[in-house]
Amino acid sequence: MATNTKKDKFYNVLKNIFIGAKIEGNSGYVNLMRIKNKYYQDFKGQLATDIDKKLDEVGRNFEEELYNKLYTFFKKYFSESGSIYFSYTPLQEKVYERIYRDDKDVMLFWKTNMLYYVKTERLYQNMDFQDEDNQIWYHFDVSELEHKKNNEKKELIFEYYKSWHEDNKREIFFKVKYSKNGSKTKIEDILKKVKKSTKAFGSYKEQELKRALGIFRKQSEVDYFINKNAQDFLQEQFSLWIKTYVFDDDTIFEEERLKQLKALRDIAYN
Repeated sequence: MATNTKKDKFYNVLKNIFIGAKIEGNSGYVNLMRIKNKYYQDFKGQLATDIDKKLDEVGRNFEEELYNKLYTFFKKYFSESGSIYFSYTPLQEKVYERIYRDDKDVMLFWKTNMLYYVKTERLYQNMDFQDEDNQIWYHFDVSELEHKKNNEKKELIFEYYKSWHEDNKREIFFKVKYSKNGSKTKIEDILKKVKKSTKAFGSYKEQELKRALGIFRKQSEVDYFINKNAQDFLQEQFSLWIKTYVFDDDTIFEEERLKQLKALRDIAYN
């Protein structure tokens, strides 16, 4: 299903950040993804309930704008791996950091100053996971993956192996290899083979395939960080953002508008 509304876009981004897929296997990465997935499942329902409650208070006409503002704010601070810091900060986004303090004239600022770096594993491992949106199981086999030499940089490519549909369970299998002579993953060919394998994959889309391949790639291509105090960091940034918005010349100061902004703040702080 296409992502059309601001609500869909917001939750889709959250899902990508927290993986939102059932991960199987044994590795430090898989354990981390399993923890993130459980947290995503636990808090998603509560978040939706809290948002609905606030919308009942301020009016459903604020729904699209609420989700849009949540998305545009948080996208600046969540990296692809879900780490919380200054991830997307082009000048037009007007993202600021407080560098003057009472006890320090100037504090040296850099994007990752509030983070602990978590080094990820370098070796790719077999992985199985289920995309809960389309209920498809993906299986990645790395048995034919040759070890790199001298830390050389090689691009991963994926080859279609097989797929089947049995008892309402759909599965797709891939072989993972390193690129040779500039070879690339043939996305269109994989799509054709998957759809041809059984009618159950007739509506299978390119974005679903790319998402699955992306989840596998995150095994060792994404750096993970832990923010020393994510809550304080995000609340401070939201406070700066809301003050900038309130003092903008185009902001309308009406009772209804102020209630909407308060509801937005309450959701963001939760």
